[in-house]
Amino acid sequence: MTEREARTARNDAAATNITAVDCHAHVMRIDAPLAPDRHSAPKRDCTVEDYLAVLDTHGISHGVLTAPSFYGTDNSLLLDALDRAGGRLRGTVIVDRGIDQAALTAMGERGAAGIRLNWVRRSTLPDVSAGDYRQLFVKVRELDWHVEIYLEGPLLAKILPPVRESGAKVVIDHFGSPDPAQGVACGGFKAVLEGVRAGDTWVKLSAPYRQGGADPRRYVDALLDAGGPQQLVWASDWPFVSHEDDVTYRDCVQWLVDWIPNEAARRIILADTPVSLFGFDRTLTTRTNKRRTEETSP
Repeated sequence: MTEREARTARNDAAATNITAVDCHAHVMRIDAPLAPDRHSAPKRDCTVEDYLAVLDTHGISHGVLTAPSFYGTDNSLLLDALDRAGGRLRGTVIVDRGIDQAALTAMGERGAAGIRLNWVRRSTLPDVSAGDYRQLFVKVRELDWHVEIYLEGPLLAKILPPVRESGAKVVIDHFGSPDPAQGVACGGFKAVLEGVRAGDTWVKLSAPYRQGGADPRRYVDALLDAGGPQQLVWASDWPFVSHEDDVTYRDCVQWLVDWIPNEAARRIILADTPVSLFGFDRTLTTRTNKRRTEETSP
């Protein structure tokens, strides 16, 4: 078997052997150029090989890389990681709002499956009802991608509804980051629950250590009541930026077991939902067929 044939076989295997998906992790290099408006920075190099080794250690077959805010719209490190992952990873990229469809499509061929709006710790927020954002969300919808939102919970009440109106799928980071003093009564969390009930919004059960000390079980219970496990995915948030010394991957795995003791529900959250939401089956087939065409062309 040639190396090309071996690569194709690995991608075919990746498409059919999905046991669990970690839906939020980062690769990073400390020497990569940083965005001027960042609110954090990498403390060490975290390669795709490091991440895949962590997944293997914990019996997780697949993962989703999320673009960290500190690289801005430079997705080169993430896309390179997708290229080297043998079909096991998908990615969510940060893009300029005026990006054209061809550029998005090219990233999709490498494994991108959505765009990220990381707007935490901002003094002002963009107008997502403006024409350029509406056009961006339409492009995302036409690709069957998702719009991922990371934002302080109280602010989601303003941002989430216009994004949902575009018809694009929406994925909310880290429980929706409700105001810990308000909990499930937080206006933004109520907006998240509305999207979950409607079936167009999914929520990551991830990073409980970013919830201001609140017990996330009450959020999990409310989300399950609103939409069931079908609207939820699990994520580690590896390598736990700013919490590197406090969290282990094993903690993240155990938290899900504690929150969702029902094994069948966990299976939906860990595999069934993320496979379709992040396009593992669809995109892997497209990439594999494209590679086969290239390899058989004269």
